[in-house]
Amino acid sequence: MVDVRFLPSLAEVPASVWDALHDGRNPFVSHAFLHGLEVHGCLREDWGWTPHHATLWENGQLLAAAPGYLKDNSHGEFVFDHAWAHAYAQHGFDYYPKWLGAVPYSPVTGPRLLARNDATREALLAAIREEAGRLDLSSAHVNFPLPAEDAAFPGAWLPRIDVQYHWRNPGHWSDFASFLADFDHKHRKNIRQERAKVQRAGVSFRVVHGDEASEADLRAMFGFYLQTFHDYGNSPALTLTFLQHLAATLPRSLVMFLADHDGRPVAGALCLRGPDTLYGRYWGATASIPGLHFETCYYQGIDYCLREGLTVFEPGAQGEHKIARGFLPAVVHSRHWIARPDFAAALARWCAEDALAVRRYARTLETQTPFKHRG
Repeated sequence: MVDVRFLPSLAEVPASVWDALHDGRNPFVSHAFLHGLEVHGCLREDWGWTPHHATLWENGQLLAAAPGYLKDNSHGEFVFDHAWAHAYAQHGFDYYPKWLGAVPYSPVTGPRLLARNDATREALLAAIREEAGRLDLSSAHVNFPLPAEDAAFPGAWLPRIDVQYHWRNPGHWSDFASFLADFDHKHRKNIRQERAKVQRAGVSFRVVHGDEASEADLRAMFGFYLQTFHDYGNSPALTLTFLQHLAATLPRSLVMFLADHDGRPVAGALCLRGPDTLYGRYWGATASIPGLHFETCYYQGIDYCLREGLTVFEPGAQGEHKIARGFLPAVVHSRHWIARPDFAAALARWCAEDALAVRRYARTLETQTPFKHRG
């Protein structure tokens, strides 16, 4: 007999039990990352995040799980459904709360239905739909699942796509020089000039993993993170204790690129990594130096991937300016179950039309590649 439980905290599942459901290649679905968000003040209910994790159990053994949250807004999701909420409101219905299967604040593709086979994933999705009905939710959503999980979603889960910009090593780049050799003259010259400006300014860089980070390094990186949110007038979600937690529990997955100038850190980029992928998440600076943003966020990460043998670098959502620096368009996915049949039918048409527009947009972006060989 399979027992369905929706958990208000990952504290109810031992880390080893949760982590046995995935291969450990994606740090964002680790117990350390997800539970760390909960216990270190990053998931505030007044910001719309209430943990409601889907789990399937049999004879006391965890069979499957999906990190999930009850949401009363669309903050921190990166799959934008504000227009859907507006349409509900126009017709006198409530779009919120909804159930979201995702990693908070992280537009990163990775496993979302943690199970060993499609049959168990299908059972997990059925349990999510039943829970959405029991709670009278408008909808359930799964953001940035792996393509390998796609077969588990029945037709009622509407597919939606978007574009990000990812760096991928085709296999013959061994260092930054060989990477640049594939660029056309204009873009290669631009990158060299950007890097030279930072070097002439006297900026040096340190790559610091979690187990190498001093308390001063972590506080500096957190200060850069706060500075960026302050500059844009947004509220920061992460906390210093969460960053300290990552350094302690994911010591080799946490990667920071710290820029030093005149004997003090002036900028930093906060990343996580798996065995073959670097995930760029947050950056900030307290100095205005030409080229510093691109060097800290992109070129240092590419250098790191080439040294470490990583084949993919995902630097975050959005930003067409990344194309000129070697990050090419990549299609990412989400799935959506809508409770009301009339809205489901309308949104199915919307998703189909939007997918055509997104793919046209991606084809246009592909013509902007900086590489000499455009095939």
